[in-house]
Amino acid sequence: MTKDLTKLWAGGMRRLLAIQNRAAHEALASAGLHAPRPQAIWHAAQDVAREAEHGAPAGRARESRVGPRGAAWASGTWSRAEHLTPSRALPYGLYLPKGGARKPMPLVVMLHGCKQSMDSFAEGTRMNLLADRYGFAVVYPEQSERAHPHQCWHWYDARDAAGGGEAESIVSLVDALVEEHGFDRSRVYLAGLSAGAGLAMLLAVRAPGHFAAVALHSGPAFGEARSGVSALDVMRRGAHRDPVSLVDEELGEREYPGMPGIVIHGDADAVVAPINAEQLALQLLRLNGLADARGVRPGVVSHEIFREGYREQDYDRDGTSVVRLCRVAGLDHAWSGGDDAVPFHSATGPDASALIWDFFAQHRRSSADVDSDDELTQVLR
Repeated sequence: MTKDLTKLWAGGMRRLLAIQNRAAHEALASAGLHAPRPQAIWHAAQDVAREAEHGAPAGRARESRVGPRGAAWASGTWSRAEHLTPSRALPYGLYLPKGGARKPMPLVVMLHGCKQSMDSFAEGTRMNLLADRYGFAVVYPEQSERAHPHQCWHWYDARDAAGGGEAESIVSLVDALVEEHGFDRSRVYLAGLSAGAGLAMLLAVRAPGHFAAVALHSGPAFGEARSGVSALDVMRRGAHRDPVSLVDEELGEREYPGMPGIVIHGDADAVVAPINAEQLALQLLRLNGLADARGVRPGVVSHEIFREGYREQDYDRDGTSVVRLCRVAGLDHAWSGGDDAVPFHSATGPDASALIWDFFAQHRRSSADVDSDDELTQVLR
């Protein structure tokens, strides 16, 4: 009887999801974005039906039955949990590659964009496939609908009740995971899409000792937005003030250890204007001592390469790329080379996940940088 009711309920869910999918497709198409394919809706309904029929394991941290599908799920272990801090509960998904590693693994922190979840971001980016291939773990913090109705991170609001508190909770989560799983503290990396890129940049500036490199995909320029209204203005037009001075004001007299970074942006992005990518690259150059108030410093080695579907601008130090800007032709506001069955991911362009890991693998924090205090660490203590 229970199975019959479950089948009936699942059938109704599939019909409802199909109706919602048609409406979502029309809305996304009008905005120039990708809607999920019918297969994605079918798999979602099937997953929910299996969960209803068989139940889910109990416990706060658990292996999930409903998670990223297919290739994104890969062959390792996926678990969901909540990380508790004095100010908030932060949901997250953790992916561990099959078999682990003999030595401490790197950890990649993935911050999703608005209207995304840990599952959709893992599925759309397919970062877990690379985790299996290269032997690193991936954590997907998730913004709750209670904190923001569209699950956006408050990248523009550094107050403790908003983006500042979100940044603190992510630093706390990273520290807890490193302690629990023995991840390599010198190889913790940070990547974000859109609002997630905005929060990633806030973390890169305020907690550099925790991360070895940062990846900013379709993100807004740092430092000017202070409200939702001004955030929209920055997204549409870029920062009005000098990007270097915005970074300098945030750092003040504080010593900064540098932050290698890769910026990826679509030339056809109508949500976050491409000028933001240029400004973010300049801000990263400033953070790494390669630019001043007049722009890129004389003598900095840079070279531009035209690849299939994108341009890559590198700024090097000692033969290693410290800042890399990738501009993808024809890409809208979506993850480049991702699973276009998932909203805000596009098959257009190179595989952003592969580009990001290739850049990350060239960098690690020195032991002195890892052990040094930064602004967020002092707040948490």
